[in-house]
Amino acid sequence: MNRLNIITLGTKNIIRAHEFFKKLGFDTSIRGSESNPAIIFFKNEGTRIALYPIEELAHDINSENPPQAGSGFSGITLSYNAKSIEEVDAIIQKAEQAGAVIQKSPKKTEWGGYGGYFTDLDGYYWEVAYGEMWEFDECNMLVIEDQ
Repeated sequence: MNRLNIITLGTKNIIRAHEFFKKLGFDTSIRGSESNPAIIFFKNEGTRIALYPIEELAHDINSENPPQAGSGFSGITLSYNAKSIEEVDAIIQKAEQAGAVIQKSPKKTEWGGYGGYFTDLDGYYWEVAYGEMWEFDECNMLVIEDQ
């Protein structure tokens, strides 16, 4: 097992979350209808993202004893690797205009890059970062080489 195909985000309000991500520029595919989506897939490059009602996601994990959705930091972040400092700034600004909460305004990082963090409408943490040493493959995926 050496692949991650879909990251599913449990969402409290799938319609509102869908609108938020469309404002960020994500192209999506809806299963169900626009007014009553069952699941929404992002048509992004690389690993896919899906939005799914959080109660149904918990029930899918264990219908007899579903996990309880908590509040606060879960220890997971989602990252977007930008190709310039200007792209980082533009995405953070776009996220804020769409309703995100900026957790860390973009600035130079300890590791020599540039980046910031926001939380989306369901409290998921997103990092937007740039590193001048980064390379991308033909699918716009970050190339990570052995050292």
